[in-house]
Amino acid sequence: MTAAVLYAPHDLRIEQRPVPSPSHGEVLVRILSVGVCGSDVHYYEHGRIGDFVVRSPLVLGHESSGQIVEVGEGVSRSRVGDRVAIEPGVACGRCDQCRAGRYNLCPYMRFHGTPPVDGTLSEFVTVKSDLAYKVPDEISDNAAALLEPLSVGIWANEKAWTQMGTSLLIAGAGPVGLVTTKVAHAAGATRIVVTDVNRHRLEAARTSGATEIALAGAEAIDGDFDAFIDCSGSPSAIAAGARSVRAAGRIVLVGMGADELTLPLAVIQRRELVITGTFRYANTWPTAIALVASGRVGLDDLVTGEFGLAATEQALNAGRDPHSVKAVVRPGHTERQAL
Repeated sequence: MTAAVLYAPHDLRIEQRPVPSPSHGEVLVRILSVGVCGSDVHYYEHGRIGDFVVRSPLVLGHESSGQIVEVGEGVSRSRVGDRVAIEPGVACGRCDQCRAGRYNLCPYMRFHGTPPVDGTLSEFVTVKSDLAYKVPDEISDNAAALLEPLSVGIWANEKAWTQMGTSLLIAGAGPVGLVTTKVAHAAGATRIVVTDVNRHRLEAARTSGATEIALAGAEAIDGDFDAFIDCSGSPSAIAAGARSVRAAGRIVLVGMGADELTLPLAVIQRRELVITGTFRYANTWPTAIALVASGRVGLDDLVTGEFGLAATEQALNAGRDPHSVKAVVRPGHTERQAL
C-alpha cells in the first residue's frame, strides 16, 4: 500500500508499505478521507509538538473515514463493507481516568499520528472494531472524517455548558472554531459572536451559525457573555475574552498557543469565573454522528480542497492560503487537487 511518511521537518516521502492484517478485535479499513489538522502541519513544519517528537518515520493523520474490508478474530463478518468514521485514540481502559469515563486523559493513550504511533495518511489501517463507528449514507466520506474535529467542538461546548439561550464568545474561526460555532448553534445558543483576524474565515463563521462576527483587535464587542471559548491560542484574545464573561461564567481554552498566559486575575476572582482547558474529547462520537446525520450540523462546507495521497505535502501547505479552511486527503484519488 501507499503511505505518506514524515521523516523530519519538511521531509515527507510517499512510500510503499505492507498492508497490515487485523489482529483480534480489529478491522482493516480502506481509508477514504483524511482531514488535515493543524497538528499534522505542526509536525510537518517543526517535527514536534511539546514532548512529542518525530524521532523515527511517522505516518501523520487522525481525522479519518473509510470502509471495512477485512475483520480480525472476534469481529463479526457482517462488519465488512461498513462505511466508518475512526476515533483515533486508543486508551488503556484500566487506569483511574479511563474507569472514571475520562479516557481522553489516559496517560497511556495511543493516538493516531502522534509519535511514535502511525496515523492514517495511507491506503489501509487497522483499528479496534469498537473505534470504527458505522456512519449512515447521509454522511459523506469527507464529513465522516471531520467527525473528529467536530468532537472537539462538542467537547468545548460541553465544557462551556452551552444550551438554549446561552450567549457565547468564540475566538478563532479556523476549522475548530467553525465546528464549535456549528455545535453552539445546534445547541440553541442565542448569541454567538466569533472573532478572527481573517475576514474570509469570519464569513465562514457567519454561515456556520454566528450571530455576530468581529475582526479581532479592530472591532469592539459588547461583552457580558455566559461563556468564552478560545480556539485561537492567542494570549491577547484570551485576555480580552476573559474580561467579556459575566459573573459565574466559564472560560474554555481549546486553542494551543503560548505555554504561559497573563490573565486578569482580579476579574476572574471578583466574578468567580471558571477556567478549564480541554484535551481532545470523550464519548462524543455518537453525538457527532447524530448531529450530522440529522442535518443539524453540516461539515462538507468546511472542505476547501481535496488532494490525492501523492499530493499530501500540498495538502499540508494548503493552509497558507487565506481562503483555505480545510484540506482533505483522499487516498483513492489522483494526486491532483479536485476543484
